[in-house]
Amino acid sequence: MIEFDEYIRQGEPDKIEKSQIWQTAIGLQQVDGLTPSAYLIETAKQNIEGDITFGEVKSRIDTYYQTKTVRNSGDDRTEEADKVSARIAEILSSNTFSFSTVEYIGIHRRLFSGIYKFAGKIRDYDISKKEWVLDGKTVLYASAINLRETLEYDFKEEKGFSYKGLSQQQIVEHIAHFVAYLWQIHIFGEGNTRTTAVFLIKYLRTFGFDVSNDAFAQNSWYFRNALVRANYKDFTNGIHATNEYLMRFLGNLLLGENNVLKNRELHIHFVVPENTGVKDPVNKKKFPVIAEKFPVIGKKFLVNGKKFPVIGLEILKLIEQNQKFTIVELSKQLKVSDRAVKNNLNKLKSLGILSRVGSDKTGHWQINNFDDEK
Repeated sequence: MIEFDEYIRQGEPDKIEKSQIWQTAIGLQQVDGLTPSAYLIETAKQNIEGDITFGEVKSRIDTYYQTKTVRNSGDDRTEEADKVSARIAEILSSNTFSFSTVEYIGIHRRLFSGIYKFAGKIRDYDISKKEWVLDGKTVLYASAINLRETLEYDFKEEKGFSYKGLSQQQIVEHIAHFVAYLWQIHIFGEGNTRTTAVFLIKYLRTFGFDVSNDAFAQNSWYFRNALVRANYKDFTNGIHATNEYLMRFLGNLLLGENNVLKNRELHIHFVVPENTGVKDPVNKKKFPVIAEKFPVIGKKFLVNGKKFPVIGLEILKLIEQNQKFTIVELSKQLKVSDRAVKNNLNKLKSLGILSRVGSDKTGHWQINNFDDEK
């Protein structure tokens, strides 16, 4: 964000930290197409210079809009962007955090109090949202009936998960699944992505990750679209939920990777042009589409005239989209037991259709260029 780059170049630690906080806070407004005002930018600069505190920034923004007598079209959206940016910056500047549903709901209340009537309140109605990356379709969000129970269950599962012995890559993969599930619940009427992003940043800090870079500042819309793709599936059209895009974002954010993040590549109908140099794009076909390669009869698919459970074909479809899926992840996607997935993986390996490259923890699946007519 060009307005704050000068402070980062100067190299003063306190100014760098504050600049990065403001870049993230302002950048997150992109997820709802909001742009902060020039007044917010100038006030933020005073904070970076050390002239006023984060709390004073928030107070000045509130006063600015309370005393503004002339309002133009679009002022409400700018006011939201300014106030929420200031509140995010204040939260991110604080070292306090509690991994709990109360904290998560509390962040929403702090961000949107006075902006949304339902700030900090769990929605009591079902929702759908048309998504550009889904060609106008929607993710299936959690039902309003059991939202609190669903949220508390996910937090309980995450609290009970042991990160001991995992590599950084494996930790990031698990966090990707957690945040994707958390976002999909969508417990609030609006503001879910910004709330989830702030909560995630605070949570990641408890792992010792340095998340003060430009990932959210420059690519917050990509982050939201990646969450959409992590939770949308349409098996009839060969579209599977995938964390591939979310992992690209988190790889940049946490592992120092330099993945190219382009929103157009997340569109469900995006096709990667040949010879682009893109490494393993999700939608690029390396071999004939699995669904077309093996004929399906009833609940079986045929290989060399022999019938095998169709779940094996569904596993191949998922692996075709993401070669790093684990057994646990596959079982969740297909809503079957880990044992059923493992048994079918073994059958696919024995047929020569599927191979495991590398170790169980860090390796990946490889679908062989198998010809069922041989």
